[in-house]
Amino acid sequence: MCFNETNGRISKLMSMIKALPINLSNLQKTVLQQIVRGTTNPYRLVRRAKLILAAASGESNSSISRRLELDRVQVRQLRSRWFEEREKLSAAEEQQVTEKALMVLIKGILSDRPRPGTTKSFTVEQVVQIVEIACEECEKSDRPVSHWTPSELADEAIKRGIVEKISPRSVGRFLKRSDITTTSRSLLVKCQN
Repeated sequence: MCFNETNGRISKLMSMIKALPINLSNLQKTVLQQIVRGTTNPYRLVRRAKLILAAASGESNSSISRRLELDRVQVRQLRSRWFEEREKLSAAEEQQVTEKALMVLIKGILSDRPRPGTTKSFTVEQVVQIVEIACEECEKSDRPVSHWTPSELADEAIKRGIVEKISPRSVGRFLKRSDITTTSRSLLVKCQN
């Protein structure tokens, strides 16, 4: 089976899946239209509001995808997310929340979800200890250099057991965030103040 046959079958299956129905209250529709008309709203938010309005008007995922230049999977995911949150939206309206509060809720539904990323590799204490090394004179560490470089600091942090491994680039980022330069004279002046 070639790629085009597989792609065609997937496409056919996706078109057979019925799109989740989106029903909007008048207030929800008003808030979404305000988002679309808002001149300071991010483009991504406006496009997602347009997507929900189109879905509520009965437009198919394929049609929305073409018109808003989105992948059909993205359209389906956002439609699904809105569908899952419909009870929360209804509950908010039953509690007669303000239009402003409903706007916040809707923007939350339409916003990006947190993405998985790498966990922080270094604790604050480790970073502080590395910056502390940068404040020392190189000669105290028996290093044959006149000033600290990120590479030298990384080696020294590993040697002292502060971290198991660290790249010179990470050390450079710590120093940059700390507003510290690695030349020994200016570094000592900053550390002594």
